[in-house]
Amino acid sequence: MFEFSFTEEQQMLRQMVRDFTNNEIKPLAAKIDQEEKIPPELIKKIAELGLLGAAFPVEYGGGGFGEVGYCIIQEEISRGCLSTATFIGAHQSIGANAINIGGSEELKRKYLPALCEGKMIAAFALTESKAGSDSFNVRTTARFENDHWVINGEKMWITNGGIADVISVFARTERGITAFAVETKTPGFHAHPPEKKMGIKGSITNALTFENVKVPKENIIGQEGRGFLIAMKTLDAGRLGLGAACLGAAKELLELSTRYAKERVQFDQPISNFQAIQFMLAEMATLIYTMESIVYRTAVDYDLGKNISKQSAMVKLFCSEALDKIVDYAVQIHGGMGYSREMPIERFYRDSRINRIFEGTNEIQKGIIARDVIKKHGVM
Repeated sequence: MFEFSFTEEQQMLRQMVRDFTNNEIKPLAAKIDQEEKIPPELIKKIAELGLLGAAFPVEYGGGGFGEVGYCIIQEEISRGCLSTATFIGAHQSIGANAINIGGSEELKRKYLPALCEGKMIAAFALTESKAGSDSFNVRTTARFENDHWVINGEKMWITNGGIADVISVFARTERGITAFAVETKTPGFHAHPPEKKMGIKGSITNALTFENVKVPKENIIGQEGRGFLIAMKTLDAGRLGLGAACLGAAKELLELSTRYAKERVQFDQPISNFQAIQFMLAEMATLIYTMESIVYRTAVDYDLGKNISKQSAMVKLFCSEALDKIVDYAVQIHGGMGYSREMPIERFYRDSRINRIFEGTNEIQKGIIARDVIKKHGVM
């Protein structure tokens, strides 16, 4: 039987991040969206709070809060700005976490302390033009030459790509897909101009080019030919963090919608008195209850060292689709104001849609879940 309650330390972490979000992030959220960038001074404040490495062990400069703590952070940050949560996720949950999961002790000590302190920013580069959902079809190559690796190829849709200092890059070698920690100051690396997106505009997304980029041999992440496994394990955590971000946004939307329903008067009474509005609020609350349950149950299992591939796919699938329903209800409850940029609802609506696409499309998640179901069930 699953039993879980937040520790006093986790509750203190939540309150700290909630206060920071209310005081520092929410006032800037509209500006971040409009200017399509997160102010460097805000990133500095996030780093000073220890939020860029909170999940990692203390011996590498992290906060030691594990995945449960990381999910708390993403939940609270997302109540203010999904762009900022996406930046943190790409940096910590996948970019730096690939090094944490697969890197040697020397590689961890080389990069994780600086990444945890925010002295370096990380990104994760797997996706290519012909290797999106088909992530095994990586065409970027790496060859070993004169005591170092040489990488050639292109990546696309890389979050933090244009601002990262080190990127976990996946390339094909003679033995298969291999992961490397690549510093962006290396000659031959080029980040293209940021993509113009419908939502999460403050999160920088770039195509990347590698032209004979030399990587020290010690910067291989794990063993040659084992990079695809590292990528999949990293994405397990990434999808779980994405679920936590969806949860935070959903909670904020319910709060905003309930408040508005109590204040908005039609036919001489608050619209919260109308059954149609009540039913939408009830469905929002029910979805949130389920989201919260599966996010933290899966986070606990992850911290216990369990395989969560199926569970994280379920979290990503359910939470991203639940958020789309919730934000649609929020727009409906707010009526015309929900469609106006005067209210944050409109921004949440645009920001939410990407969750069904990145970190593996929801169709891919269904495939992961189905394979596990077929393997384990229906046996005579």
